[in-house]
Amino acid sequence: MNTMLRKSILGIAGLTVAGGLAAGPLNHQDTTPTPRESAVAVQTKLDTAALIPHGVQGAQSRIDLDDEQTANVKAIIAATKKAGMDERAAVVSIATALQESKLENLGHLGDRNDHDSQGLFQQRPSSGWGTVEQITDPEYATLAFLKGLKQVDGWQDMPLTQAAQTVQVSAYPDHYAQWEQQAADLVAAHWNS
Repeated sequence: MNTMLRKSILGIAGLTVAGGLAAGPLNHQDTTPTPRESAVAVQTKLDTAALIPHGVQGAQSRIDLDDEQTANVKAIIAATKKAGMDERAAVVSIATALQESKLENLGHLGDRNDHDSQGLFQQRPSSGWGTVEQITDPEYATLAFLKGLKQVDGWQDMPLTQAAQTVQVSAYPDHYAQWEQQAADLVAAHWNS
């Protein structure tokens, strides 16, 4: 029985190898990308490591995004480009909005939000960020945040949480850091889309 079983297994293995050798070249397609395809792939995907020049600080958080949140990511990226700023500025902006609102364009929530904070960045009309209508417009809110970021000397060389905190003046200054990896992944995915 052992000999018979072994011969059967070896026979099946031999047929599999022979079939693979015979069929392999017939079904083989060259999947090596052309230089043009390689260039397009490079242009459409950014290196997330380059978007996090200081490395992430601490444990990272991540949430699943719905269509509205993804649209807000794209709006932040478009506003960053409009402001003439780079991908790193978009990472800082998106991480900030992830911390402040989970990328939801929040209206006034009564006792559940801080004073009169609203929008993606939880900006306050009473602190001079703009009117309620302005700060709940994703483009305006992002441009206002980026205007503040531009005024921070050396923000490009700071850890994300320090740059965001300098603009936002949050009661929880270190919380921005937990969103850096997801923000970088989102910028890498959507910057060239």
